[in-house]
Amino acid sequence: MGTSNWSSVTEFIIVGFPTLQSFHTLLFTLLLLIYLFAIFGNMLIFTVIRSDARLHTPMYFFVSILAFLEIWYTAATIPKMLSNLLSKTKSISFTGCLLQTYFFHSLGATECYLLTAMAYDRYLAICNSLRYPAIMTPKMCTQLAAGCWICGFMCPVIEVILVSKLPFCGPNEIQHIFCDFPPLLSLACTDTSINVLVDFIVNAFIILVTFLFIVVSYIKIIKAILKIHTAEGRKKAFSTCAAHLTVVLLFFGSIIFMYVRLKTSYSLDYDRAFAVIYAVVTPLVNPVIYSLRNKEILNAIKRIILQKGIINSSAQS
Repeated sequence: MGTSNWSSVTEFIIVGFPTLQSFHTLLFTLLLLIYLFAIFGNMLIFTVIRSDARLHTPMYFFVSILAFLEIWYTAATIPKMLSNLLSKTKSISFTGCLLQTYFFHSLGATECYLLTAMAYDRYLAICNSLRYPAIMTPKMCTQLAAGCWICGFMCPVIEVILVSKLPFCGPNEIQHIFCDFPPLLSLACTDTSINVLVDFIVNAFIILVTFLFIVVSYIKIIKAILKIHTAEGRKKAFSTCAAHLTVVLLFFGSIIFMYVRLKTSYSLDYDRAFAVIYAVVTPLVNPVIYSLRNKEILNAIKRIILQKGIINSSAQS
């Protein structure tokens, strides 16, 4: 049968968590609270770092960019997930599904590159401390951040174009919590082996190359830290890397299992569980890791609150 005789699917139904439909109100409330906390926490980190001159260092510059990125990363999927929990149809147009997939993967790839740039920054700071100020200039930091965004938004273009050319003739139920390449490919009415191979190559290159670079950087960092003679010096050096390393392990640990594979899908529950980790949990814990466990950012927040208190007191008097 030729592709011209197939009826074209104009919208998809996002199934979400079918086994938890009776708890949709609870799920909506929980997800909404998580989303609001992630947005507020990341906006707070971004604002505090940009407004406090003491935090205008390369490390905190990248932390602020990561916080800004997480705001949009969550916006790509969670609002639609929230509306689906309240909606009976749970539908999304074909174009809307492709756009959600594109922006989700673009922002995810950008985060991979940004976490790599942050590892490079920590490597220079600890292993090449004398030349660090000369290398990581404000111009260099801006160029690295811009490169992360440009490369990130270019990466999924080929995948989206290939998926857009596939015939979809039904069924139209996406067995996932948002639109993504693997569940979309499983609905196509033709052989998708080329798409799966392209997805694997693109994802393996982005994820494994960046993760390998981060691992090599931290091997060298750990070697340099172990050479520090004082325990206090080793503790201080490692504390500057602990937050970043935690985010790296959480984010890469989930996306490697999800995307670096030559199958369109494994267990549906498996896919959904890992999707929750990298799409919801990681943006949620980033503000906690970089604020509540970071004395410099906490002190900056206290200074801003104190300054506003003094300004308000002066205005009232």
